[in-house]
Amino acid sequence: MPKTGERVWKAGELAARTGLTVRTLHHYDAIGLLSPSGRTGSAHGPGHRLYTAADLARLQQILSLKQLGFGLDEVREYLSRDDYDPRRVVRLHLARVTGQADELRKLADRLAALADALDKAEAVSADDFLNTVREITMVEQYYTQEQLEQLAARKEQVGQARVDEVQAEWPRLMAEVQSAMDARTDPADPKAQALARRWFGLVAEFTGGDPGIFKSLKKMYETEDKVHDMDVKAMRPMMEWVGQAAAAAGIELPG
Repeated sequence: MPKTGERVWKAGELAARTGLTVRTLHHYDAIGLLSPSGRTGSAHGPGHRLYTAADLARLQQILSLKQLGFGLDEVREYLSRDDYDPRRVVRLHLARVTGQADELRKLADRLAALADALDKAEAVSADDFLNTVREITMVEQYYTQEQLEQLAARKEQVGQARVDEVQAEWPRLMAEVQSAMDARTDPADPKAQALARRWFGLVAEFTGGDPGIFKSLKKMYETEDKVHDMDVKAMRPMMEWVGQAAAAAGIELPG
């Protein structure tokens, strides 16, 4: 049971914070994978599930193991092993994520901080676990495992030096696009079309021209307001303007 005064989350609240569904949380409870530490009292039923910070820590471990390829039965078995060590799970997940594309870098950073805190036996805040879970579910929601493997291979193909160059180019390009928009430049203007070519050229560097990855990336940026701490909502007017400029230039986009 939760301790007196301990912060708890109902299933709906936890789902909203992490990107999981209430149905998933109920399923995890039903199969004994993640049972909440408590419930609210009710004269008409079992009441609401109440999750504590310790439950959030277990949830993070479950999702990390899933991304490492474990089935739910294997996850349950692994978590019950005598030699189970949460630090090892975090580090295994970190090793895999670190080798994937830059789009996953934020998740690696969160896992690295989490692993460091666990190594030092420091208290990890509930918000840290919630944010880590959210990063994990965001990746799972928009990219298939095959796409993630393609992205990892793409990163290896272009090399870290080029990845760093592209990462540095994005802020400069977005500043130029915003400046053109502030100047009310028509998307059909050749200058706007040149910016669109650069924009989608950088996107192609990430996707490798793969239509499926392009669609997944586009859907994530259209759906999420924040992606790895980046304010995507504020970027949408730029994305719309660049899209108009690309159409005016006759740029054929994947998918």
